[in-house]
This record gives sequence, structure tokens and C-alpha cells, in this order.
Amino acid sequence: MDQLLIRGGHPLHGAVRIAGAKNAALPELCTALLTDEPVVLRNVPHLQDVSTMMKLLRYMGVQAQRMEPDSTGVHLNAAGLDKAEAPYELVKTMRASILVLGPLLARHGRARVSLPGGCAIGSRPVDQHIKGLQAMGAEITVAHGYIEARVPTASGRLQGARITTDMVTVTGTENLLMAAVLAGGQTVLENAAQEPEVTDLAELLVSMGAKIEGIGTRRLVVQGVTRLGSPRQGQASGHDIIADRIEAGTFLCAVMATGGQALLHGARAEHLEAVIDKLRLAGAAIDAEPEGIRIRARGRPKAVGFRTSEYPAFPTDMQAQFMVVDCIAQGSATITETIFENRYMHVNELVRLGAQIVVDGHTAVVHGVPRLSGAQVMATDLRASASLVIAGLVAEGETLVQRIYHLDRGYDRMERKLRDLGADIERIKGPPI
Repeated sequence: MDQLLIRGGHPLHGAVRIAGAKNAALPELCTALLTDEPVVLRNVPHLQDVSTMMKLLRYMGVQAQRMEPDSTGVHLNAAGLDKAEAPYELVKTMRASILVLGPLLARHGRARVSLPGGCAIGSRPVDQHIKGLQAMGAEITVAHGYIEARVPTASGRLQGARITTDMVTVTGTENLLMAAVLAGGQTVLENAAQEPEVTDLAELLVSMGAKIEGIGTRRLVVQGVTRLGSPRQGQASGHDIIADRIEAGTFLCAVMATGGQALLHGARAEHLEAVIDKLRLAGAAIDAEPEGIRIRARGRPKAVGFRTSEYPAFPTDMQAQFMVVDCIAQGSATITETIFENRYMHVNELVRLGAQIVVDGHTAVVHGVPRLSGAQVMATDLRASASLVIAGLVAEGETLVQRIYHLDRGYDRMERKLRDLGADIERIKGPPI
């Protein structure tokens, strides 16, 4: 199993291009299930989760391939779809596999989807997805690890409904939005997620012929249409996926923690306002430029507390990475995690590197230390992996990050980009598990 060997102490300098957003690419790949016409997506990142989703779509009979091996362009065509099923073997490692449920029901009137896996960061129930689809007329049972769903009407078509989710759920909003665009009549999604990835999905659906109002707000109103076609963006066919704000935020924290300066090509500051505000409080100079985001660290960071919440507040997916900045900052900071109950699993590994962190329930108090020291650490989930890499970049000596398959699920060739910025980091083979 691959590991990352990091020799710390090198400030990051230079420029790096931010990949397309994982959390936009995964639902947007599923939009191919809504039409029998070709769907072209550009800026699709090279990630394990993307490969898994494409493999799942191919299992169903969808043509799904990169335009060229190293290309960020993907061509999809679901005209030959012959299986409305997502088996456990293909979805056990990826939470986003649930996103095929809504499109399959909307266009094909039936679906059999395994309950998904993914990072072990806490409970992320699919009951909000099921509740919304039932309101649209689907009959759903959960048994033997599978969601069995069908539309019982003669037309096989879902019907519009007013749906209010009990919590803000990104994948729930995306699933119900994709189901609603082909449903009969009007669907109103209340308490919808406002994340940029949801907005990007909605804009892709509109370019395919969907009728959606309220994009970017808590209330989405969808007038169902009978069919969707190929997307068009301006005069060009296809759709460009937005840059990954979490990858951008991760690199911002890495540059800040190492005391460097860099330009993040393609990053969009308006998608990272909460993170940028906190980094500025910590002492960073950050500027939004036409080509991306420029950051310059100005000495040792100042400790900054924060509380995670739904967009546009501080994202839970940036909690672990920013915690590393606080680990080597001047002073102490209090961090409160409100989204997932098990999202402090990286803390014990950071403590192995010399960090001083005390966790009490949903709160972590970080006392900054002048330096960290290298050690062997083990990644427990995707964002924890990124935090350990950042910690390794600032630690004295060598840090060995194990179980980096989590990292490959969500970061496009991260070690290559870090090397381009001057990091001493290499991927090595470790013992099998």
C-alpha cells in the first residue's frame, strides 16, 4: 500500500493549478443518467472516487471514458443503459454512489442501490433522500443492505412535491434536484444546500434543458420537463466543472503553515470566504486575482478559533487542515465541529507529531507549539490525510503518512503539486495490509 514520505521544513513557493471539484464532478457524472444524449464534462479531476463513479456508470451500460488518458475531459452516453443497479462491490468505498438513485428513478422508474460506504467520520444517513423521493411518489424499501425503489404509476414518472429536509444535506439536495427535473409538475426543495457544487450542478442541469429557479438559495423551485439533452455552456457544448474549493483551501493552509507564498491558479476566492477570513486573521496576506488566489505567509501564524457549519460558513471539510495551522501558531484556539460527530480522528495522529490538542465532545482546544517533529502517522479519512500531509511539511525530520488511499480519493496527484512548490515529498510502497 502506498505511503507518503515527507521531509519537512521547506516553505512552499511558486504556483499550482487547482483541479476540478470532486464534490461537483461526482453528481455531474450522474446527470448522464437523465438523458439519452451525450454529456461532455471538462475539468474532471483524476481521483479514485471519479474512477469509481465512472466504473459504476459503465456497469450500468453507460459509455463513460476520458477523451484522452491524461485529459480532464469526460464523454458520457447513457443511451444504452441496461442495469438500474449499483452493487455493493462498486459502491462500498464511496458515499457519493447514492447519487445515482434520484436520476435512475426519474428517467427509468426504478433503482436498486447498495447502501454506500466512504469515510468513517460519522453518521451520514440517507433517510432524507428516501423521504424526499417518497414524497415524489416512489415506493422504497431498505433490506439486505440495498435501497429498492420504483415508481408505481403506469407512466413510471415521479410527481412534483414540496419537500423540506430535516437538515441541510448536500447530497440529498443534489439527489432530489436531479429527480425533480424530470418529474411531473412543480417540485419545491426547502432547506436546500447552498454549496457552490450544488449551484454548479443546477447550472449544468439548466444547460441540459431543466427549469430551475432559486439557484444558490435555500429554496429551489423546479418545473419538471419531459426530457433533457446535451449540455451547452455559452456557444460550446459540454460543461466546465468549477475548481475544487477544498483543494484550494488545503493548499492555502499548507502555504500558511510552512511560511511560504504561492499562486493557486483557477481557485475562486468567493467560494472560500470563511476560510480566507480566518487565514487573514492568522496573519496571511491573501489577494483574489483574475487567475486565482495569491497567498503570502507573514511569519508564524496567530491562533484562530472557528466553528464549522453549512456553506457559506466555515466548511467541515477544512477543519482538519486549518487545525494544523493552529498547531504551530502563537496562542491557543478553540475549534467546534458541528457537522460530523467523529471528525477529530486526526487529533491523535497530530499529537504523535508533537501537537498539543485537547478534545471534549465536539470541541477541540489547540495550544500552539513552535515546532512539530516527524513520526509515522496513519490517515483515517480523506481530510485527515490532508492534515497529516500539511503537518509533515512543517515537522522537523521525516514523517511517514500511511494509508494514503484516502488522499487519492479526493486530491488530484497531491504530492506532485507539492513537489512543484518545493516540498520534499515522495510516494513509496509500503507493506500490504
